[in-house]
Amino acid sequence: MEARDKQVLRSLRLELGAEVLVDGLVLQYLYQEGILTENHVQEIRAQPTGLRKTMMLLDILPTRGPKAFDTFLDSLQEFPWVREKLEKSREESSSLPYSSTFIKLSLPRLSL
Repeated sequence: MEARDKQVLRSLRLELGAEVLVDGLVLQYLYQEGILTENHVQEIRAQPTGLRKTMMLLDILPTRGPKAFDTFLDSLQEFPWVREKLEKSREESSSLPYSSTFIKLSLPRLSL
């Protein structure tokens, strides 16, 4: 997954947790498409609340390869407003300069 997409998921993490129920079609689609393993699905389903299930999915997704973000977008058929929000945030982060580049700051060393 691209750094830009990881940042989008991180920046919308709480909103996604509040709006997406992953236990239905989302998990099944991600499993069907090979983004999640059977162990991932079981681990997510074992979480006690919908929020924790979504948070666990958001922890796993960035580690699942270059297609994970786009496949996650495809899985959000029941949540078109969430998909639109993610796509808009992705577009906005693409148009920002240095969107996927980290700037290293040099700080002077303090002598004690």
